[in-house]
Amino acid sequence: MLLRNASVATMAGDAPYGLIEGAAVSIDVGKVRWVGAECDLPPALAEAGEDMEGRLITPALIDCHTHVVFGGDRAGEFEMRLEGASYEEVARAGGGIVSTVRATRAASEDALLTDALRRVDALIAEGVSVIEVKSGYGLDIETELKMLRVARRIATVRDIWVRTTFLGAHAVPEEYKGRNAAYIAEVCLPALEAAAKAGLADAVDAFCEGIAFSVEEIAPVFDRARKLGLPVKLHAEQLSNIGGTRMAAEYGALSADHVEYADAGDAAALAKSGSVAVLLPGAFYTLHETQVPPVAAFREHGVPMALATDCNPGSSPMTSLLLAMNMGCTLFRLTPEEALAGVTRNAAKALGLDDCGVIAPGKRADLAIWDAERPAELAYRIGFTPLHRRIFGGVE
Repeated sequence: MLLRNASVATMAGDAPYGLIEGAAVSIDVGKVRWVGAECDLPPALAEAGEDMEGRLITPALIDCHTHVVFGGDRAGEFEMRLEGASYEEVARAGGGIVSTVRATRAASEDALLTDALRRVDALIAEGVSVIEVKSGYGLDIETELKMLRVARRIATVRDIWVRTTFLGAHAVPEEYKGRNAAYIAEVCLPALEAAAKAGLADAVDAFCEGIAFSVEEIAPVFDRARKLGLPVKLHAEQLSNIGGTRMAAEYGALSADHVEYADAGDAAALAKSGSVAVLLPGAFYTLHETQVPPVAAFREHGVPMALATDCNPGSSPMTSLLLAMNMGCTLFRLTPEEALAGVTRNAAKALGLDDCGVIAPGKRADLAIWDAERPAELAYRIGFTPLHRRIFGGVE
């Protein structure tokens, strides 16, 4: 396949967006063979090709933090929050994550898959080629494994790459209320072992927060992940600063996610560990938060910033990565270039992937072709999808 007469935002190199005007992209056996100015196209590749009519080509998008597999919904809690209840008040009243746990435990694998696919299809329609899917709404061994099996099944029925993350340390189920350490020892760690043995987990996550788990409680989970050879990531500093980001850095985490309450010292720690700061404006928006992530500190220390939907039934019922880009710019003051990097190059890094996220020879030919003149249009519009077509592994 040869795509000609395009503007290509490679998201690689020193130029803004890695943008090449009047460009061509050659694809062979599912990978990018060549990309550059069309006038420099090697004679051996100069076939007829397909005229893109000046359209914009970017790497296909990557949603690096989702919870798309779950049962039920939490529209009732949405009403509670609008009436003044805080996220913590909802959780302590028995709502929040625990209410989704009850619905997820009761749902069959087929029902969970059917519901998840509706959300996944919305992401695919926006040019997404890779999603991360977390467990964490089971909080017992069998349901955690059930969620991960469903996540794996998504990639068998849709043209999308799925990375699975074990999130057993997401909340404490009702039957272990007030016994966090016992839950970790008796449920979370055995579930993690079972998930690893079955090949169901690509990474391990935890929720480090006052309403969830402390640094000390999460440490055994991360230690076990290290023994199993699984990378870690962490929900950190979403509602307060209790040391999660620095813990993530100490474990060489792929990413620290949310990070609204992170500080300059946290940014320095992430920079040293090479971890990505994953910003989740959907949750910030839904929860009416006011504390924004320390974007200036992340820039100063050179911390890569990714963006994701955080698609979940409670705090971010959002299935639009393009909207996450817009929110990242309007709410967190990212530049449009940072937003696009956040859903391509940096999102790949947050998942430990090095074969996608940029358009370069040898990388996977996952591309999004847009009815757009310039890359900033992707973050600029609200409620509009300019996707012309998506190429997945070199195939439409």
